[in-house]
Amino acid sequence: MSNTETQPKEQVCINGPYTPDEVPGPSAPKNGELSPGITRTESGVELLEPREVPLGGPRAMNVRRTLPQRARSLVGAWCFLDFYGPDDLTEATPMRVPRHPHTGLATCSWLFSGRIDHMDSAGNWATVRPGEVAMMNAGRGISHSEFSTFDTKVLHGAQLWYAFPDEHRFVEPSLDTHRPEPVRGQGWEAKVFLGELLGYRSPVKTYIPLTGAELRLEPGQVLEIDVPADHEHALLRITGDVGLNGCWLPQDHLAVVDPGARTLRIEAGDEPVLALLIGGEPLGEQIVMWWNFVGRSHEEIAGYRANYQAEMGFEAPAEDSPLQKKIAGAPATQITTETASQPDGTQEEVDVDDGALGDPVHGDLRDALAGTQYPDGTPFPQFGDFPPGQSAPLPAPPLPNTRMKPRG
Repeated sequence: MSNTETQPKEQVCINGPYTPDEVPGPSAPKNGELSPGITRTESGVELLEPREVPLGGPRAMNVRRTLPQRARSLVGAWCFLDFYGPDDLTEATPMRVPRHPHTGLATCSWLFSGRIDHMDSAGNWATVRPGEVAMMNAGRGISHSEFSTFDTKVLHGAQLWYAFPDEHRFVEPSLDTHRPEPVRGQGWEAKVFLGELLGYRSPVKTYIPLTGAELRLEPGQVLEIDVPADHEHALLRITGDVGLNGCWLPQDHLAVVDPGARTLRIEAGDEPVLALLIGGEPLGEQIVMWWNFVGRSHEEIAGYRANYQAEMGFEAPAEDSPLQKKIAGAPATQITTETASQPDGTQEEVDVDDGALGDPVHGDLRDALAGTQYPDGTPFPQFGDFPPGQSAPLPAPPLPNTRMKPRG
């Protein structure tokens, strides 16, 4: 899934919330808020309010985003959480997310209903189904697409990203899938798709200890879960009234528990509960997250964007890019537009710099550049290859006017 905001904000990510005086930007907390969008309750649980985000443009489906927030960007190493549906796709817009990039993170897809076809530049293709996790490790760089299947009538699910620790963020891209066996108790069921919880350990590899689980509780039931005291945890309310450690969650909110708790007490109200539990060891590092990239500095993010834009044919390559020696013409001095086919069959204009390819790198040009590298040693192409005949890739938004740098 792509962060398709046309003006994505730089996210300088640290574990734990900012204090009111530390919140970046001009917005001030409202009465009773720790910071804009975050409320600390009497029980010590923080409530994060979701915001609506269109996924892919004016005709796109909407998702609710609880991470990142301006005042809290991480829960453990989790840095992004979108959830969507249930959407009736006979009336609503299906999920149509063309090829787009990621670096320095892993995407985690989990569905409650419907199916999504995944294709990536590492050569992986998979259909994501309910109850089966799909974890795509972007590492040094990957591009992928996501489309709900034509036979999906109702789409309901979530996608999460977690940031890689510095020592692992340049690993080779890969895809892991797993269908966890349900763990059941009196009036509850859990599907632990990442980490270890309630006696079940997921075999999916992560580069930092993480937790991810779907929880279902019958009305009036209570589930107490022993957890590591040095981890952060969060519960997303999806359906039904649910409480976490004495705090009852508003609809679609994310409740966060900071390190120190050894037990999570989850209780259902008068209706069946469906919730998503995430958590993990605090990352303990500052990261810069912009659009679909995670890096450590402004220069890294700008470099990832430049490489992607050039490889997709939207902008002329940088002077030190392997592409520069193979493309005739000087670097771009102005932007033109070209028409590209979109997944729904419509035509839209996209920006293309003079000197750019106008198409993603492929064919003889790709063969001629086999084995080359960027100056930092990253193999070319950083964002891999895609089969021919796919929908046009998504162009990256313009960089912000101010320098991206950690403030934490």
